Amino acid sequence: MMKEFDIAVVGAGPGGYVAAIKAARAGAATCVIEDDKAGGTCLNRGCIPTKALFSTAHLLRRLRQAADHGIDIPSLNFDYTRAAERKDKVVAKLVGGVEQLLKGHGVDLFRGRGALEGPGRLRVRRGGVVGHVRAKKIILATGSLPAVPKSLPVDEENILTSTGILAIKNLPQSLLVVGGGYIGCEFASIFSTFGCRVTVVEALPRLLAMSDRQAVREVEKSFQKQGVKVHTGTSVTALETVDGGVRATLSSGDVLQVEKVLIAIGRRPNTEGLGLEEVGVACDERGCVQVDDQMRTSVDDVYAIGDVTGGIQLAHVASYQAGIAVTNALGGSAHADYRVVPSSIFTLPEVSQVGLSEEQCKEQGIEVAVGRFAYLATSKAVCEGETEGSIKLLAEKGSGRLLGASIAGADASTLIAEVGAAMAAGLTAEQLGEIIHSHPTLPEMVKEAAEDVSGLAVHKVGRRKR
Repeated sequence: MMKEFDIAVVGAGPGGYVAAIKAARAGAATCVIEDDKAGGTCLNRGCIPTKALFSTAHLLRRLRQAADHGIDIPSLNFDYTRAAERKDKVVAKLVGGVEQLLKGHGVDLFRGRGALEGPGRLRVRRGGVVGHVRAKKIILATGSLPAVPKSLPVDEENILTSTGILAIKNLPQSLLVVGGGYIGCEFASIFSTFGCRVTVVEALPRLLAMSDRQAVREVEKSFQKQGVKVHTGTSVTALETVDGGVRATLSSGDVLQVEKVLIAIGRRPNTEGLGLEEVGVACDERGCVQVDDQMRTSVDDVYAIGDVTGGIQLAHVASYQAGIAVTNALGGSAHADYRVVPSSIFTLPEVSQVGLSEEQCKEQGIEVAVGRFAYLATSKAVCEGETEGSIKLLAEKGSGRLLGASIAGADASTLIAEVGAAMAAGLTAEQLGEIIHSHPTLPEMVKEAAEDVSGLAVHKVGRRKR
């Protein structure tokens, strides 16, 4: 007799495995179906391996500054192959950890490609073997795949997606990055630090179009220092594999020859063979599964979370949505709230944001007071030799309610968490500025920026209290 589960989850990424564990902890009989390794794109081919390489790049940059600290390193040699091996070990360790968590919570893990087959029924295909699973509720968490234009011949050897570039074992001498979003800029920053000659081509007028313009300027300055060539308002019209690499023709008429090309123009929902049409799950024009704020699809008892829904494509958002979906699948009533969603771009320097940007506030007609503070004026940053960048806080004029923040600089991905917590708690800039911060630390910048909203930052010459 076929075993029936309370909840079946399709996909074991940061949305899927979190949903499965939360459901099991709530006492539900739970299974998860995964045709690859546990952890999904984030753990295996995205966030984690990229950040392992970022850690290496950050350390390498610090070592190159060792002489400033009176430390002489006679011969500083970098071996990309060993760095890649370390990256793979980090991934393998964390994948094993996720699988142990699933096992420890009593979640059944089925290996294979899951697909909807009918009400409460799923098909699991692995090779030529097909199995079937019954479940009262189903959560789709199949994630996304790199978007690849048909006009560019990706072969994952010379012309790579993010999946392919994370699999290489030797550092290319030159790299063309097609796409100046967060994926492209992270790889450009990492590989240029490793000594690779990097060129970035972006069709839009500027890099990181969704990020604060002041923060993006810090990344652009860093690229200039590292010798990264940037072509904005430009597209790649043709790629041709030739001896020794790839010849790229740009819309400007320029022709480049590089060893490798990375295509980083975004991601698309992973829905092929998922059986959505057969059971009537509605998708939008991009092929993303449509959901409401309770993560419900157009079909009763079928929920969807994470990148497959086409919303905010961040691992922590998928994990958050997992809790919403499980609560509702088990009879509760939870609604998603995306007003406080931090995001981080791991370039050198890092760029992080939360809440509204200054541009969004203007578009929405919200009058804001802005507080700023520079790393260069922060004692801990000067001690560390990490003086690039600044923090910007936005507060609503009148009420002082915090609306958003952007940070460009060292440990921005950590610093943004305090602002997010303050926003979630409904604090004003004044209240945040009154909180005692340890000295000397980088988080003091958050306090100073909060005080600067009213012109009260002590370590900044400028405005006086109005």
